[in-house]
Parts: sequence; C-alpha cells; structure tokens
Amino acid sequence: MIDIKSTDEEHLLRALRSGDEAALRQIIRLYSGYVGTIVWNIIGSSMTASDAEEVVSDVFYLLWKNGDKVLPGSLRGYLASIARSRAKNKLRERQIDLYLEDDFLELPDSGQEAQLSEGEIRSTLLWAMESLPQRDRDILVRHYYYCQSTADISAEIGIPRETVKTRLKAGRATLKKILSKEAV
Repeated sequence: MIDIKSTDEEHLLRALRSGDEAALRQIIRLYSGYVGTIVWNIIGSSMTASDAEEVVSDVFYLLWKNGDKVLPGSLRGYLASIARSRAKNKLRERQIDLYLEDDFLELPDSGQEAQLSEGEIRSTLLWAMESLPQRDRDILVRHYYYCQSTADISAEIGIPRETVKTRLKAGRATLKKILSKEAV
C-alpha cells in the first residue's frame, strides 16, 4: 500500500504496477491539471468540457492498464504523449480538423527507423532541436509539445501570429532536413 502523500515517481510507478489504486489516485491528483491542460489546448472550444474530461479519464485509464511500460523519470512525458494522442483521436472521431501537422516530420523510409530504439529516436530529435535557434525551438515546443495555438504563442512571446507561423514552418523544414540527413 502506498503512502497517499508520496510524490516519488519511482515509488508511485512501482505501486501502480502492483495494482495499488491509491497510487493511481495520487498520480491523478498530481498530474490531472497537467493532462487537462494538454487536452484542452488540443480540443479547445471544438468540444465540451465533458468531452475533455472523458479524454483525461481515458489517459489515466490507459496508464492504469499500461503502467508496466512507463519507466521511472518518464511519467510526465508518457502522460503528455497519451493525452495528445487521445485528444487528437477524439477530434478525428468527430471529424474536426486538427490545427497540428501530424506528419510534419515524416522521414524517408530508410529501414533504419525500425531498428532505432525509443531512446535513440529521442536523443536524435533532441540533438536536432538543439541545432535550432532558441526562439524557433521555443515556438516548436510550445506548439507541438504543449499544443498551444499560434495565437496563444503570439500573445505570450509578443510577436505577430504570422511570424509564429513562419517560424514554425521554417523550424519544421530545418528539422526535416537535419533528420533526413541523420536517417540516411
């Protein structure tokens, strides 16, 4: 049984894997705001609050079912990834267009992708992101990781919305070029 006040991720994940519902409740308490923000940034005004709540619930249900796949130190990233995926799926179910370009980093199929581990892919992407100017990197992270709209990014960093769009397009092109060279 887990200490209900524990925030140690490794301890929480170990308890979750052993079927401890208190661990799941604690993770929900710690991360529901984070997951909810990601979901709401994608779903936005396209759906109701109850639709967003349903997606958030799905995220934690999937964590409960697949907790053994989550490595210590990656819980936050795992939840973010599932939240983005489930929110996009919800929009697709309702045939609502996504403002995110899902395929912006499709690389030529060199056969190497199947051989790369998730860690290798992550480190290659981080390396490619580090090669971008800080402002472009910040805009890409805000848009694709935190699912912020171009209007929100524009307002928060104080540049015109069209400039944000231009920087996203240029950043995607640069990343695609860098990653295409890396895959060859």
